[in-house]
Amino acid sequence: MLAIPFAVEVILNRPFETMPGVMNVLSKVKRFVKGAPRFVEPQFDTSARYWEDRYRRGGNSGAGSYSNLAAFKAEVLNEFVAANAVESVIEFGSGDGAQLQLAAYPRYAGVDISHTALAVTRQKFAGDSSKRFVHSSDVTDEDLADVALSLDVIYHLVEDDVFDAYMRNLFASAIRYVIVYASNIDAQGPSPHVRHREFTRWIESNRPDFRLLKKIPNLYPFSEQDPQHTSFADFYIFERVKG
Repeated sequence: MLAIPFAVEVILNRPFETMPGVMNVLSKVKRFVKGAPRFVEPQFDTSARYWEDRYRRGGNSGAGSYSNLAAFKAEVLNEFVAANAVESVIEFGSGDGAQLQLAAYPRYAGVDISHTALAVTRQKFAGDSSKRFVHSSDVTDEDLADVALSLDVIYHLVEDDVFDAYMRNLFASAIRYVIVYASNIDAQGPSPHVRHREFTRWIESNRPDFRLLKKIPNLYPFSEQDPQHTSFADFYIFERVKG
């Protein structure tokens, strides 16, 4: 059994109230926590500016990139990559990299509109040569991958021209598959930066060379009682039509 020095044993057996030094430290901690800066939701101006401001203020990619939702997405994607011999993935809207930490991709390119988010992910994965991160304005025709990935992004593209440009870049980068995780209805969202779109109509009109291979319903469909652990997004997997 580990021996505890007498002085430590005495401290452990004394109530905090009798130790002025400890009480002073606890008081400082309480004041620090109480006065610590909190994330303040940025005002919505444009989609691009909203996300840059959000990350710059210490915000993250949202509840969908964490906890049970992140685990669900990782399970679907990792299984698909392994089953279809996928060698490369390009993601449009790579965010803070939280979801990527659960991924098993041979090669990966993350694209984002936020310089702040890109700085975070470059530092987070600095030791991983299989991953690289580029700003959306720097994507070229040579940025191709077996799978083009869009996770929790489409319903944040409020402007029509931004949505259209995003979809064109997403499909132009896909050699074999496009995987979208999003809602698929036309409706205004609960916040200014959310606009639900029936994005499959855009694909039918603009990319008939891709067909819907599979839809995977969310294991945790949206519930107003638990918005942090449920989602209105499902998986839609599209395959390039051969010939």
